[in-house]
Amino acid sequence: MEHMKDTDYTDKRRHEASPAGSRPAPEYGELQKLVDELYAVGPSQAVSRMDVVVRAEVDDLPEDLIEVVELLPAGRYKRARLCDQLNSIITAHGWAYVYGTVE
Repeated sequence: MEHMKDTDYTDKRRHEASPAGSRPAPEYGELQKLVDELYAVGPSQAVSRMDVVVRAEVDDLPEDLIEVVELLPAGRYKRARLCDQLNSIITAHGWAYVYGTVE
């Protein structure tokens, strides 16, 4: 048991010492939840950019994720297209590992 405690502490210290952006944020997966919520009622429906922005604000997403959503071009989005757009923005910011991508 003592060995396990030492290992847990070492792993925790290693995780805490990781540079920012090199480990998932506590909000990892929040954009996936947002997409799932937007298409929960009608999986084949299209949503507007404004629908996405409002839902992100209602869900109280962190500032970085609000920025991602606000960078969406104007228009209406079926799920696949919205995911492509969000993933492009996330990847361009270098946040795919930190916040996750969507599908």
